[in-house]
Amino acid sequence: MKLVSRHTPKDAEQESITLLPEDAEDMWHAYNLVVPGDLVHAHAVRKVGVANEGTGAVTSQRVHTNLTVKVSKTEFDPATASLRVAGPVVSENDHVSMGSYHTLDIEANRQFTIVKEHGWDSVAKEALSVALSDDKNGALAAVVMQEGLANICLITEFRTVVKTKIEVPVPKKRDTAATQDAGLIRFFDKTLQSLLRAADFTNARPLLLASPGFVANDFKEYITKQGRDKSDKLLTTLAKNATVIHSNTGHVYALNQVLQSAEVKATMKDMNFSKEARYFDNFFDMLKLDDGRAWYGSRAVEKAVEDGAVGTGGGVLLINNSLFRSQDLAVRKKYVALVDKVKADGGEARILSSDHESGQRLKMMGDIAAILNYPMLDLDDEEEDEQQAAAPPRRVEEDDLDMLDSVI
Repeated sequence: MKLVSRHTPKDAEQESITLLPEDAEDMWHAYNLVVPGDLVHAHAVRKVGVANEGTGAVTSQRVHTNLTVKVSKTEFDPATASLRVAGPVVSENDHVSMGSYHTLDIEANRQFTIVKEHGWDSVAKEALSVALSDDKNGALAAVVMQEGLANICLITEFRTVVKTKIEVPVPKKRDTAATQDAGLIRFFDKTLQSLLRAADFTNARPLLLASPGFVANDFKEYITKQGRDKSDKLLTTLAKNATVIHSNTGHVYALNQVLQSAEVKATMKDMNFSKEARYFDNFFDMLKLDDGRAWYGSRAVEKAVEDGAVGTGGGVLLINNSLFRSQDLAVRKKYVALVDKVKADGGEARILSSDHESGQRLKMMGDIAAILNYPMLDLDDEEEDEQQAAAPPRRVEEDDLDMLDSVI
C-alpha cells in the first residue's frame, strides 16, 4: 500500500488520506480501514440519462467520474480481493446529484481517499500503519487434502484465503490396484496444476501438505517425481520446500489443526498468525486451570480491564477486528477505549482478524477474551441477577473446551 497524500486541515479530525493499493493483500487492508460513517472519494462509473436535442429521447450512457460517498455498507470478497463501498453521495457534480445512492468499486492500482469524520482513532491509526508497512512476508501456501479432496489455501500475515477446492473421484480399495492408482494420479495432477495457478512459486515459499494417512506424503513424492521426470527445477524446489503434516481430515476446517503443529510454528514463528496461535494456546491452558486468570465475553472482559487486571505482568486482550466495524459509532468507540486502556495499563492488545483461524475461534467466545495479570473470580456474579437480554459470559468448563475443539 502506498501513501499518495495526507492532508490535515485546521480541524485535525477531518484529516484525509489518499492511498494506492497495489495487490490483493492491500485490498484486504483497505477493507479494514474503511468503516461505516467514513467519507470515501474514488473513481466511479455511473449510468446517466442523456437527452437527444433533436428528438428529446433520453438514452442511457456510462460516464467516468469521481464521487464521494458516506459509507453505509462495505462488501469484501476474499477470493477475488474485491472491495465495494456503498452509501449516499455527499458531493454532487454534473452527473450525480447530492444524496443519491452509489456503490464504489475500490480496485488495486487505483487510488482512493478516506476521511474519517470523527477522527483517526488509535485502532484506525494502527491499521493504517500496518497497511503502509513494507514488511510483507510471502504468503504461506497450504494444501489440506484426503483421497479425492483437496483445499488449496494461501495464508498471509493477516488472513487465510481458500483459493480453490478440488474434488476428483478416486476408486476405492476394492477396485483393482491399477484403477485406484490411475484415479490417484488424476487427482494429484489436477491438485498440482491448481496449486501452481493459485500461487507464484517462482520465488521459493514454504508449502504445507496436510492429510490423514499417507495422502500428503504421496502427493509430495508425486511432485518430486514430476520434477525429476520433466527436469523441472521449480517442481523440484517446490517438493523440497514442502512440509508434510498430519491432519484429521482433508476439509478446510482442519487448517486450524495444521497451524497449531510444531512444524508450522517452527517455520513461521515470526508471522502474525503464529503469534496469535501462541496467545490462544496460553489462553486455553489458563482456561483449563480455571484459576480466574482467563475470561471471555464482553461484560467480563470490560470489568477486568476497568479494574486494571489486563495490564503489566502478563495481561493480554484478544479482540476481533469485526468489533471495530460496527454500524454504531458508540460501540466502536467503546472497544477503541478498551484497547487504549489496556495499553495505558501496560498490557498487550492483540487485534485479531475475523478472517483468520484465530479470529474464527475467538468469534465463538463473543469476539473478545483476556488473560489477566492476576486472578479475578467474581466477574460473572453481577450478571446472574440481570435480565437475560444476552447470554452472560462465564468461565469455560472442560466440556466447553471439548466442544470448541470439536467444532474448530
